[in-house]
Amino acid sequence: MKLKKHLLIAFLVVLSTTFNSCATAQSSNKKQKYKVAVCDWMILKRQKLGAFGLAAEIKADGIELDMGGLGNRPTFDSKLGDPVERQKFLDKSKETGVGISSIAMSGFYAQSFATREITPMITDCIQAMKNMKVKVAYLPLGTQTDLVKNPELRPEVIKRLQWAGKEVGKIGGVIAIETSLSATEEKKLLDEVGSKYIKSSFNFANAVDNGRDISSELKILGKKYLAQIHASNTDQFWLENDKAIDMPKIKQTLDEMKWSGWLIVERSRDVTQVHNVKANYGANVAYLKKIFQN
Repeated sequence: MKLKKHLLIAFLVVLSTTFNSCATAQSSNKKQKYKVAVCDWMILKRQKLGAFGLAAEIKADGIELDMGGLGNRPTFDSKLGDPVERQKFLDKSKETGVGISSIAMSGFYAQSFATREITPMITDCIQAMKNMKVKVAYLPLGTQTDLVKNPELRPEVIKRLQWAGKEVGKIGGVIAIETSLSATEEKKLLDEVGSKYIKSSFNFANAVDNGRDISSELKILGKKYLAQIHASNTDQFWLENDKAIDMPKIKQTLDEMKWSGWLIVERSRDVTQVHNVKANYGANVAYLKKIFQN
């Protein structure tokens, strides 16, 4: 009888421990449904190791790591193609506990995705994704490939995105594009591209600038098309003080969509202290975490 009693007690202890471990894991996973990152170029640490330390200091979960400048070069001015330099970034990420949400091709903000030779840039970015085990690349179509102002570029953009989709699909990654289109029109564009490896990088600022409701746009776009979110507005106020952004409503919308992923702070700097990186990004990261991780 004593042996049976001891065995029963031991069983109950193991059962309780297992239950508590599962509960803790579920709680941890729930907290990590949304992660918050900052753009390394916007915190003035473009492709610099110091971006990880600064991101850790302001309590961001990750950085969006840029491929570097482009200008008139044949490809990005990037260190990530050098195995030794690349390892330094991976080591610093591990050391600080700051992840890499995505690899950005911010050079296309000002350069034309539709008319330039893009093969080397896309190839280099995908190689960096593969080597660093990052699943998402960020591609802003920018001012020169604004499809609202330049609709004639649409067929070429679709053709190039179809090629890029095939290339990034080889490593199981995704290229997340940012356009100036409404959610309805962007969804049509993605349908025309017809690749599950080309999705949207949704930007709050685009919706606000065009008088569109963020939550409504997210619902239209849908979970299937959404790879990541640039969760900030143009510079004026911190997110917590921005009346144009109803963050609790946005969280509710994303919860209902059952979407999870990275929320990336690009701007939303207080114009009275626009150069104060720690204050601006620290405040915005803290606010996003308060809403999305509590």
